[in-house]
Amino acid sequence: MARNFQVMRDGVVALALLAFLWLIAAKLNGEAQTAYTGRFHAADGDSLAIGDERMRLKNIDAPELGQTCERDGRQWACGRQAKETLQALVDTRDTKCEGHERDRFQRRLVVCKAGGTDINGTMVRQGFAVAYGGYGAEEAQARAEKAGMWAGHFEMPRDVRDREHGARPETRKLFGW
Repeated sequence: MARNFQVMRDGVVALALLAFLWLIAAKLNGEAQTAYTGRFHAADGDSLAIGDERMRLKNIDAPELGQTCERDGRQWACGRQAKETLQALVDTRDTKCEGHERDRFQRRLVVCKAGGTDINGTMVRQGFAVAYGGYGAEEAQARAEKAGMWAGHFEMPRDVRDREHGARPETRKLFGW
């Protein structure tokens, strides 16, 4: 009788532990998406603001606002062009940005869509951002078509930021054709 009680008690404890772990996993994975609609302002090629909320487009990295790129032997303001392109993409009435994670600067990481089109992917496909954890197919297409920055040479945005903030990356790479 005592043995049956121990087995039943151990089973209940194990079941309670599994239920507890399931609840924790559900909480971590099921954090509600926050959705934003309205008039967005592009701060640069991968950052937006709406009201007091600051957002960063998830899985892409656009040139820094003051960054220049080279095309046909000439410098052009690829950072400024990236910002203008993003602003044009989010100016439509049906733009919606969603996300629940935050980056180290407390900006919400979002994926934005307008009319069913993924704006993050469009920035990469048009060559005004590079893939950064996603959008590899869009980057391959931009490279193949020599779109945007891929039409010439450019420094990766991360390397530009590192240099501006005094970091010394071990390798600096110029990309393009």
